[in-house]
Amino acid sequence: MNIQTSPKTHVLLEENGLRIALSNAEMAYFNYYWLRDNCPTSFSSVTRERTFDIFHLNLPPQARAAQVENENLVITWADEDHVTRMPLTTLEAYANGTGRPDPADLPRKPWFGDHLTDVTRFTLDELMKDRTKRTAWLEAMIVEGISIVTQMPDTDAALTDLANLAGTVRPTFFGDYFDVRTHINPTNTAYTAAALELHTDVPAEEAAPGIQYLHMRANSVEGGLNLFGDGVAAANDFRAIDPEGFKLLSEINVPFYCEHDDYDMRSHQRVIELDQNGAVSGLTISQHMLDLIDLPQEVLDTYYPAFCRFGKLLQDDKYIMKFTLQATECIVFDNHRIVHGRAAYSATSGERYLRGTYTDRAEMRSTYRSLVAEGRFKS
Repeated sequence: MNIQTSPKTHVLLEENGLRIALSNAEMAYFNYYWLRDNCPTSFSSVTRERTFDIFHLNLPPQARAAQVENENLVITWADEDHVTRMPLTTLEAYANGTGRPDPADLPRKPWFGDHLTDVTRFTLDELMKDRTKRTAWLEAMIVEGISIVTQMPDTDAALTDLANLAGTVRPTFFGDYFDVRTHINPTNTAYTAAALELHTDVPAEEAAPGIQYLHMRANSVEGGLNLFGDGVAAANDFRAIDPEGFKLLSEINVPFYCEHDDYDMRSHQRVIELDQNGAVSGLTISQHMLDLIDLPQEVLDTYYPAFCRFGKLLQDDKYIMKFTLQATECIVFDNHRIVHGRAAYSATSGERYLRGTYTDRAEMRSTYRSLVAEGRFKS
């Protein structure tokens, strides 16, 4: 390997990259492609996008010289009329291959059936007018996955106004919005007065919507108790109780469907979802939309018992909040984490009307980041 010492101290030029002494006194290695591709001049401060295209280089990038000047690594490139000035702070941040710090990467806080009095609550008016309240609301959604917004007007626009605070309305094959009331010819169990088991919504979509909104417009019926549970809390316990069952449910995809006259939606999902660190991030589960499991029958000898053990655990009162959502309230929750359902109700005892919609979970995190951080390009 051809190793050169740069004219200035602290930098060693190698064949594919260079080594530089950073503040921790260790010689950190950086690849030339990475250094050239991420030169500060590669990005537009106006569009905030990369404007340099490394595919257009005729030769692999190679440093002719490099030295430290005024807290910057200054690189003169060998086969290109270009000089890179890379802040040492940037090098220190990426020396170990770690990702860019993410203010939305907040630890999840599991909760249990006694959580109702601690559910984060805001009025729609204060969320629309107060940036601090809006930030706190989105933080609660990231950390706990659930909140209740009160004093919602009895209008269609109110739900749109709320959803737009987190992102944009995310359509499903049911449309931009859905109305939950008793239908004469229902296309979904939710459109009846029957009990609705704990589930996550729209599991038959390839990527189910992330955040769900249920605005109670009227509720004067007998029964219909709302049920909400934290899938993270239940799955964490299941992992400790039944590690082999947890492994099956978090590694094997099973089929879900939603079918009627003009749609036939199908997908394969894992019941327990893990994030990039292996921590439980949520669930995809719905008994009324679970298709015929298409696994080898021998695999089902272990999968089905584990699936049933987890399903029974998930329904334990330890995990489930039970309450009546009142008219003018909207419950907002993470559809990839929170399971929800309802008890049966008497359709002739009064009126029960929910209007619902979804937004994207990633877009909610994007909105949160824009509220709490300046980003890389803001001067």
